[in-house]
Amino acid sequence: MNMKANTGHVEAVCVSEKKGMVKKEVPEILLEEKWGITGDAHAGIWHRQVSLLAGESIDAVKKKMPHLKHGVFAENIVTRGLDLLQLAIGDRLVIDGTVVLEVTQIGKECHNAGCAIKKATGDCIMPKEGIFTKVIHGGVVKGCFAIEVEFAAYLATKSEAACR
Repeated sequence: MNMKANTGHVEAVCVSEKKGMVKKEVPEILLEEKWGITGDAHAGIWHRQVSLLAGESIDAVKKKMPHLKHGVFAENIVTRGLDLLQLAIGDRLVIDGTVVLEVTQIGKECHNAGCAIKKATGDCIMPKEGIFTKVIHGGVVKGCFAIEVEFAAYLATKSEAACR
């Protein structure tokens, strides 16, 4: 496996002021180190500051529910071209060469025995495919920004080589 070849881009960015609400797509977001997204309900000193979901996964659900908009799964960043399912805890996502997010959790429990999407389609992708991260280095993120994955195994090898 090539440990540094996974690249893609940001398709959309979304926020909500209250937890449990559908997020709304916005032109850009500001990520703050160790905090999360300015103005988003999930910001704070914890491990799930920013959520990501693959646009390809959303496309599959849109086949059953074509009216879906970005943010309906409570995702902050929609990606395109990245294989988010191959990520592991500790892997890092570098956005536009400056913003750094570290994967802290993969998937989560669905609220209240299932969200509206799960009730309508029989399935919800966020519990299985959602990626949760903390902000290591902040900055502005908007659609079309490039994303590169730095796998934890690659980072460990790189760190060991620097110590020699």
